[in-house]
Amino acid sequence: MSHHRADDQEAVRDGNLSKSPASASPAVAIVATLDTKGREASFLSDIIQKFGRKTVLIDIGTSSGGKAIDSARRSLSPAELLTQIAASTRARVAELGGNGTIDAIVAVAGGKGSAAFGEIVSDLPYGFPKLLVTSARPALLAELASHHDIILYPTLVDLFGVNAFTAKVLENAGRAISAMHYQSNNSKRERKIVAITAFGVTTPAADQCVSLLADAGLHAIVFPANGAGGRKMEQLIAAGEFDAVIDLTTTELADELVGGTASAGPDRLKAAAHQQIPQVIAPGAVDMVNFGPPSSVPDRFRNRRFYSHTPYTTLMRTTPAENIDIGALTAERLSQAKGPAIVLWPAKGVSDYDREGGVFRDAEADHAWLEAIKTNVRPEITVRELSCHINDREFAETAVTWIVEQLGLGGFSRANI
Repeated sequence: MSHHRADDQEAVRDGNLSKSPASASPAVAIVATLDTKGREASFLSDIIQKFGRKTVLIDIGTSSGGKAIDSARRSLSPAELLTQIAASTRARVAELGGNGTIDAIVAVAGGKGSAAFGEIVSDLPYGFPKLLVTSARPALLAELASHHDIILYPTLVDLFGVNAFTAKVLENAGRAISAMHYQSNNSKRERKIVAITAFGVTTPAADQCVSLLADAGLHAIVFPANGAGGRKMEQLIAAGEFDAVIDLTTTELADELVGGTASAGPDRLKAAAHQQIPQVIAPGAVDMVNFGPPSSVPDRFRNRRFYSHTPYTTLMRTTPAENIDIGALTAERLSQAKGPAIVLWPAKGVSDYDREGGVFRDAEADHAWLEAIKTNVRPEITVRELSCHINDREFAETAVTWIVEQLGLGGFSRANI
């Protein structure tokens, strides 16, 4: 491994930043297990410095020094030890980002190091440049992509030092991260921001909400209700990034309960309740559970109603019994709300496939969700039934008007939407 001048590179080992002259501008952090990826990390550092950036080297190797690591090494397996190092490094990296020491981070890693990197960057804000050069298996990369806004750069070849193939990847990664800088926005927002959830089958509703919110002077950020989108929305709500939520598309709860591929996990529909921000809840796309190609559908669902949304996406119609469970879970989580909340019910269908004559139209199953809501939600929370489809303009108007009223924007009403 080549050596760098102390004012060009700093090192973090066992969670401690070495004492070297402070840089006038933020550096790029390089994360690597130096016992196995030291040559690649050094090469990457050279490239970054070539483009005028300083580097902070973060060693997460299990052979790195430090009393805490030496003590743990005697009782933990290498995988457990790496997990412990990643957890301790996570707080330090967040501190380096928070105090402006670094404004971008890159890792060079195999499978275990890539998993550790996902943990390490968890507390960095959305939009903070995070780049991972990795030889990890695609399934792990898919998992990382569902939790983080990491830029993934698969090497396709294994990382065994610097050679004709890996040098190309590392140089491109170094050039890319050198040009990236996190721009924090600590100033007060000029306009309030509303989070919205959407699926392809509820896109018309989301489009209309975005347009109507803009007319009211509000920004809208739309999240795909595909598991990763709902998870990220919850994280950003918890971080205080939004002033209100129009949760049109709560289909991720169907996948959570029934076993589909688009679950957002057990924290879905919780952040807005704790943040005390206004939230509209609707049953968008709760008529369906998501799977991959037909061959991926579990055998226990063999006799159910399916629709091939794409060759890679198979949708399964939910039953009345499943919708009772989905509605009850929705009500349970919504009842924890400390701020204003309302449930809007579209009687003529909850998705494009669930309209009159649609492949998933099942009014009985839909109504089971509504009855579960009424039975289980806290009495103070209003449940409003609308004689329209979720993608009709009436539904969007009702949702946006309520949000605007809760945010205290005078002079705006449904009459002038």
